[in-house]
Amino acid sequence: MQIYRLKKDYKDHKKGAKFLLISHSEFIGVKEFVLQTQDLKQKVLVSDQELKSHFVFLNEKKSFVQEL
Repeated sequence: MQIYRLKKDYKDHKKGAKFLLISHSEFIGVKEFVLQTQDLKQKVLVSDQELKSHFVFLNEKKSFVQEL
């Protein structure tokens, strides 16, 4: 499971918040990603451009149960 951190405030989320990548899709060259907050309460749908400009990749966990 891939983990991302916010570079700057985005919508209702503060800089530094951690997100889990739970889904990604591509249709005719348009990429979309679904990220879920670390506390598993909210989901955010972002485009490829938003992911690159607002989030930074931290690491990849092999199991969801491992501590974030």
